[in-house]
Amino acid sequence: MALKLGENIKFVLSDFDGVFTDGTVMIDECGHQLKKINFSDVMAVHLLLKNNINFGIISGENTGAIEYLKNKFNLEEVYQGIRDKESVLKNIMQKYSLLPENVIYIGDDVNDISSMMLVNYKIAPKNANYKVKNVFGVQICD
Repeated sequence: MALKLGENIKFVLSDFDGVFTDGTVMIDECGHQLKKINFSDVMAVHLLLKNNINFGIISGENTGAIEYLKNKFNLEEVYQGIRDKESVLKNIMQKYSLLPENVIYIGDDVNDISSMMLVNYKIAPKNANYKVKNVFGVQICD
């Protein structure tokens, strides 16, 4: 199913775990976390930036995979270890003079819901928490 999005999208902001990953955390024998990301998602970031649409990450976790994306694409708006994602999103919208119709927010868990309510375009992966899937206007993607 194709997503229904407006023509005035200027910024895509996304959670990381459960969006770029399947939510699995692997722990190696030294106790380090390993996360598997889908390279299709990495390509999507590339395509957004190539088409002059900004991309950022607001994550509740701290992970090297997010640092990899930040460095690979020279992303300015990357926030890790964030509990109040809504405030970060509000600050980004103010900084870039964004209206709700200019922003896509992608999230998968209950701590993303308040951020989703600030924008017109809300997207969740099919493995999202059922409460996220029930947010008014959310679009589910594969």
